[in-house]
Amino acid sequence: MDITLRALRREDARAIVAAEDDATVRFLSGGRSTVRGTEEFIDRLEREAKVGRSKRAFGIWADGACVGTVDFDPQVNDGLEPGDVNIAYGVAPWIRGRGVAVRAVDLVCGIIAERHLGERAAIRASAENPASQRVAEKAGFVFSHEMRSTTDVDDQGRPEALRVFVRAL
Repeated sequence: MDITLRALRREDARAIVAAEDDATVRFLSGGRSTVRGTEEFIDRLEREAKVGRSKRAFGIWADGACVGTVDFDPQVNDGLEPGDVNIAYGVAPWIRGRGVAVRAVDLVCGIIAERHLGERAAIRASAENPASQRVAEKAGFVFSHEMRSTTDVDDQGRPEALRVFVRAL
């Protein structure tokens, strides 16, 4: 399977929304996405990039189809050390377990390193999301610590328990 990344474009919005399920909502987006809302998110990322914000998001493409997203954000500091670059990802349920997320994380780590954006990549996975923790481990990340988020909440509105994994760039 050929896995590639491409900067998100407005025309990817429909595929991104179609790839969303309950796990994506719970662990990544925090709410049901709409095509219009996803287009607005992509537009906002483009505007923020023009004024120096460094978060970037990419569509994950498997054999020519958009099957999820991966992003990096050097400005996330909740539970991270200076020089860490946060990575977040989500893939469609019909393609999970086939190494797509692992490959996407590896590719985005290459982009972060190439752009000299930080010293380490970091994945903050919910303590309740063992699949995301496995992706981190399979992508060469090592467990660093567990913490209570100051920015993310669980489905009960409590601070999310996160397991932090890191990988040198």
